[in-house]
Amino acid sequence: MAKKYRLMPEHPRMFRAEVARTERVSPSIQRVTVTGADLAEFTWRGYDHWFRLFLQLPHQRLLRLPEFTGSKWWQPYLDIPEEQRPHCANYTVADFRTETAEMDIDFVVHCGPTGEVEGAAAIWACDAGPGDPLAVLDQGLLFDCPAGASEVLVVADETGLPATTNIARSLPRDTVGRLIQEVPTTGDRRALDTPDGVTVTWIVRGESTDVPGTAALAELRRHRPADASGYAFVVGESTLATEGRRHLHRAGLPKDRIFFSGFWRHEAHGAA
Repeated sequence: MAKKYRLMPEHPRMFRAEVARTERVSPSIQRVTVTGADLAEFTWRGYDHWFRLFLQLPHQRLLRLPEFTGSKWWQPYLDIPEEQRPHCANYTVADFRTETAEMDIDFVVHCGPTGEVEGAAAIWACDAGPGDPLAVLDQGLLFDCPAGASEVLVVADETGLPATTNIARSLPRDTVGRLIQEVPTTGDRRALDTPDGVTVTWIVRGESTDVPGTAALAELRRHRPADASGYAFVVGESTLATEGRRHLHRAGLPKDRIFFSGFWRHEAHGAA
């Protein structure tokens, strides 16, 4: 998105790190814990603090990173020859422990028709071992709730679970609102530290073959903003994000009080 958010760092910094350990924390979530001397200087800001993740390609012996200054990293990244260019994807900090300089990164594990893990990052996460190199480029926050918002609405599919988890625990304790979280299985639900005034609605797809985010969108469409001074954060599959924003705006919430982002786009198997 072209808009420059005030909570993004003016001079993003690259932090090199390596895998410390991995764990399947729920049926659909593989957690990779990373650490390193650079991360001792990482300042975690809670909420949906996100970063660009750089991963070494399977055939590489060394992780090659773009050299840049300021925020102009994209062209230097593209200037790296394709066979040496690291895989890059956007992720949210799942947790960060300053005392040990450890960052948790949660990867959603989607599988194809024959059960194979899909997506370069998820494949990497499931195969990662201690010492594997990576790097994170700090991108700051996107959640930017105006002071005095009458209510806060947070909606996501499983790709937004790290963001919703940390937004919930970062919100002021007097916040009023609602969190709608869709996950693939009951086992993917987790304890959320929400303010007393925030209601949590879990939606479990189970055996449904619906596109992820469809059920969350249906629930969101039943929601009506209390008034025009609320704030909404809608992320996940692109249809959930775009149609969620459309519904909320039609229901009376101004566009500048709705953050939406399509973290990914569903593509049907066998589609042309």
